[in-house]
Amino acid sequence: MPYQNRVDPAGELFSSESRGLFVGNRGIIHDPKTKELSGKRWTTTAWICCALSYKDRKRDVWGQNGRRGGAGWTELFFLDEVTALAAGHRPCNTCRRQNANSFKASWVEASKGKGSAVEMNKALHAERLQSRSKKPEPISPASLTDLPDGTVVLAGATYFALRDGRALPWGFAEYADALPFEKLNIEPITLVTPQSIVRCLKAGYKPEWHLSADQPA
Repeated sequence: MPYQNRVDPAGELFSSESRGLFVGNRGIIHDPKTKELSGKRWTTTAWICCALSYKDRKRDVWGQNGRRGGAGWTELFFLDEVTALAAGHRPCNTCRRQNANSFKASWVEASKGKGSAVEMNKALHAERLQSRSKKPEPISPASLTDLPDGTVVLAGATYFALRDGRALPWGFAEYADALPFEKLNIEPITLVTPQSIVRCLKAGYKPEWHLSADQPA
């Protein structure tokens, strides 16, 4: 059975055969000996989205990859970067430096802050669905047009990624057929992507999409 390491847009962890385009982590949240979750949802506020491969580095997924037989970090997998951003994982500055620099530039433009790792981690930890203290307020269907491409919302029980004026139903393996906003009449609708990341998307950050999102109009 697959490990419980596939991440949905809200940051919840599930078992799935589908691997996705990116790996990431939020610290060590598994036992490398039993290869089961430890019960912790995170052990760091630095939630990262990484490339599946980097140089010649090799890892045993959920194995003993750290020093003295420790875990190192817990590998978590995402359908695409849109999913990772919705869950509150920012681009890694090591294996995805160009993306990380672009994200930082958008962050600085949107927030007028410095875009330091500490600053971003603190803000995102207060906004992620998995780590925030309050549930998000519902948004109106009319406000969907104000949200940038790459934003994820929850309508009813389905996650939708917004792109080119349409809503793509999210799945672990791919996106389903897109719906025009006017047909997304399922309520309540809540914003899933952290507000700071929405502002980065508005400021010009371009996340990497799964190929199934490339649908004709």
